[in-house]
Amino acid sequence: MDFNEYQMKAMRTATGSDSEELLLNTALGLCGESGEVADQLKKHIFQGHELNRKKLEMELGDVLWYLAAGAEALGISLEQIAKGNIAKLEKRYPNGFECEKSINRTI
Repeated sequence: MDFNEYQMKAMRTATGSDSEELLLNTALGLCGESGEVADQLKKHIFQGHELNRKKLEMELGDVLWYLAAGAEALGISLEQIAKGNIAKLEKRYPNGFECEKSINRTI
């Protein structure tokens, strides 16, 4: 499945058709689901839990759903967002990530 197919299928379960509401739902949903990802890592690192990879995978899937919703609200595709992000990273780190370039970033 590619990003565009995922976005189309994910939006079958989106509520509301107003793009402003969908964008707000995206922002709030990303905060909540990102918190659940962080909570899984917190439990593993600080509370002695086994890393629950399946739960982490599910939470990352929920993050992806909200990213698709945000793209939809903006009238763009996840593929467009992914391509734009890679172009930005290639410009910022043409030879791959370097700590020095991150610390003294100009882009």
